[in-house]
Amino acid sequence: MQTVTPPTYQTLAVRMEHHVAWVALNRPEKANAMNMPMWDELQQCFEWLDDEACVRAVVICGEGKNFCAGIDLGMLQELTAEKNTIPEAARQAEWFRRRIMRLQDNLTAIERCRKPVLAAIQGNCVGGAVDLISACDMRYCCDGAVFSIKESDLGIVADVGTLQRLPKLISPGVVRELAYTARKFDASEAERIGLVNRCYASYETMIDEVSALAQNIARKSPLVIRGTKEMLNYSRDHSVEDSLRYVATWNGGTLSQDDVLKAITAAGSGESPDYHD
Repeated sequence: MQTVTPPTYQTLAVRMEHHVAWVALNRPEKANAMNMPMWDELQQCFEWLDDEACVRAVVICGEGKNFCAGIDLGMLQELTAEKNTIPEAARQAEWFRRRIMRLQDNLTAIERCRKPVLAAIQGNCVGGAVDLISACDMRYCCDGAVFSIKESDLGIVADVGTLQRLPKLISPGVVRELAYTARKFDASEAERIGLVNRCYASYETMIDEVSALAQNIARKSPLVIRGTKEMLNYSRDHSVEDSLRYVATWNGGTLSQDDVLKAITAAGSGESPDYHD
């Protein structure tokens, strides 16, 4: 396999394990709170992951005891100070709206990444962290994880993805309860309501199991996995009829005879197929 050296970042630590990229939020001394460099670097990183052919799956995790404590409150103060330098109210509003949309794009880069993204969550996962994991394909946690849609306690309408994506992942009524109350909920409840695919007894077990799952995905045809993610995201936002027509067109143009033959041959031999990236 070709050796790939990931980019280096101020707030993220990225490493490769075979065809799986591990992206760690890397501000453990601040419980991985999301400052402005982290928001920008998340988009830069996931655009790189999308472009890098060697990457077939991604795991996002947090260094230290916590996954992510949400938006760094110092960043909110910085945004308010910058907004107040604009002399007229309507222009302030326009500027702030554009800043929010930029933050939305930072996290939407995770969803746009063609490779499956798995979130491995420990400790606190609150506020902006819920926006982040909502943009991932799958979510896993371990005992001790604590979740909260925290924004209503901070006087903010959650505005970078939670309120838009969560109702398509779990019961809308449950989303409303969690968003209105900002109450904390634990790992077992997160599993029960379907926010996470699975809860593990320990951090070490979670990392081992999520790693094995990501490697399993990475052994499939990358073209098929990318197409499957495209179809699932498209079907979420379109009618059944439109989605059926789209997948017919997709397979009409991208079904790989080479990958099919490799899969059939590997099934007979019991070995993993050697797919092109």
